[in-house]
Amino acid sequence: MAADVGGFEDPPAGVLAEAAAAFGLLASSARLHIMWVLAQGESDVTHLTDRVGGSLPAVSQHLTKLKLAGLVRARREGRRQVYYVDDPDVVTVVRLMVGQLAARAEESSAPVRRLREIGA
Repeated sequence: MAADVGGFEDPPAGVLAEAAAAFGLLASSARLHIMWVLAQGESDVTHLTDRVGGSLPAVSQHLTKLKLAGLVRARREGRRQVYYVDDPDVVTVVRLMVGQLAARAEESSAPVRRLREIGA
């Protein structure tokens, strides 16, 4: 039974499981960096590799996982695949979380370090 606390009803267990799976994929700093870059605009795998570092095969594998989860989409332009995030809510979540943590890091590195220490 879903509780209604403060005007918000608890989401169904299935929705929470899907959200946890999506956040689990974003728990990889490499995949989160890819999402951050794609939240700024579309890109091909070569440009993404240049931006996030790592090898082209590793970035391709991350993109495949993100595509299978429905977080990233791709379209063909000639011989290359162009990747993008077409869900504005996903873009908002990534920008908000990374942006807030970056702002905190500029003020003091303690909050970011604390998250890493607790295993979040």
